[in-house]
Amino acid sequence: MKTLPKVLGLLLAGYLVSACTPTVKIEPPDKPIVINLNVKIEHEIRIKVDKALDDLLTDTALF
Repeated sequence: MKTLPKVLGLLLAGYLVSACTPTVKIEPPDKPIVINLNVKIEHEIRIKVDKALDDLLTDTALF
């Protein structure tokens, strides 16, 4: 007779523990994801032209 309340208590405790198990749901958002980026790109190009090549490029007979 004393075992019946213990068994019921264990069953109830097991049910409560299993009912309180946390769950994690991952769902995609309804709206699209918007990412605003402000990118500033700066570069510097240095060109050194050899004097002979510079003279060749300035020759009007070639071009």
